[in-house]
Amino acid sequence: MGKKAIISVGSKQIGNESEAIEIVTQGEFYKKENCYYAVYEESELSGMKGTTTTLKIKPSEFSLIRMGTTNAKMKFKNNVKNVSMYDTPYGTLELYIDTKKLNIDVNEDGGKVYIDYDMNLEGEKSLKTILNIDIKMK
Repeated sequence: MGKKAIISVGSKQIGNESEAIEIVTQGEFYKKENCYYAVYEESELSGMKGTTTTLKIKPSEFSLIRMGTTNAKMKFKNNVKNVSMYDTPYGTLELYIDTKKLNIDVNEDGGKVYIDYDMNLEGEKSLKTILNIDIKMK
């Protein structure tokens, strides 16, 4: 259904530089209606083996959907605050996402998504997070 793509997802939390993570993986990339989708399997590296991650990319909205051992749907839209439920093997958490900046530059050949957001789990202080996604066709 999709084309093969190399998907790289880099995430870093400001003020906690040791938390910079970059995952480069093979996945699929396709367009359906008005959305682009990038789909890949998580590995041991992300600690979510057995989880499939789907990146749903619209012109001004981005969603990250995880299904499997970890279930979550995180939605990002410029200047919008969202609450998402995060199911982990240890229980369900409420995750608050406050998107400060969302840049989407994606077409049939892949592209980039940049997100600057504050995230906090219920009862914890918020973490400023930068997410950089790069999709390259194989």
